[in-house]
Amino acid sequence: MIIFPAVDIQDGKAVRLRRGRAQDVTVFSPDPVAAALSWQQAGARWLHVVDLDGAFDGAPKSRAIVRDICAALDIPVQLGGGIRDQDTAKAYLDAGVQRLIIGTLALEAPEAFAALCAAFPGRIGVSLDAEGGRLKTKGWVADSGLTVDDVLPRLLADGAAFIIYTDIERDGMQSGVNVPALKHLATVSGVPVIAAGGVATLEDVRRLYPLTRTTRLEGAISGRALYEGTLHLPEAMAWIEAQKRAQGQPS
Repeated sequence: MIIFPAVDIQDGKAVRLRRGRAQDVTVFSPDPVAAALSWQQAGARWLHVVDLDGAFDGAPKSRAIVRDICAALDIPVQLGGGIRDQDTAKAYLDAGVQRLIIGTLALEAPEAFAALCAAFPGRIGVSLDAEGGRLKTKGWVADSGLTVDDVLPRLLADGAAFIIYTDIERDGMQSGVNVPALKHLATVSGVPVIAAGGVATLEDVRRLYPLTRTTRLEGAISGRALYEGTLHLPEAMAWIEAQKRAQGQPS
């Protein structure tokens, strides 16, 4: 199970939103590169980066910062936010991003999404962001009218390499994870699934961990909880490693 620390970039700073609301923001660092480095130094094996300005505006806004993050780190980076065409995708991959996360394009432009997956096989994932069971787009401000079950078969057929599922109502609220929804998705998905939204304490990690043995759950993204200290990254990773050793799995 991978814990993905999140660095969300808005106006050049590392921030966290509550329930995806641009006006409900907390600045955690004026320097996203320094924030990224701090998570690598704490033992992170992956970093999750979001260009929030890109997500809301539909165009990349933080490309230079993302490039600097990738140059500074030795661990892989996955990125989402404002990636709506192949030129943008290629530019980010060329800048050192390992894999990309697509939201709006995947739901609103199926042919373009399928072409993106074909152009960069194995490197394109989808962010499924749900509120009340309905998927949102355009930085979580537009209702697609669709559910996970409506879109998953088509996304997998188009070539999605992984899925990130966010419970918007729990995101940034430190209210715990939506285990039933995650279990359902990770059971029916043919590709790895990453949990996001509400991963607030070690207990949430403990609740999710069994799904990594029985479903396609790969890991969990956490932001505010890591910054505010309700979830301690080295402690969570040590707990996961202890479970793997007890089960005879390689580290």
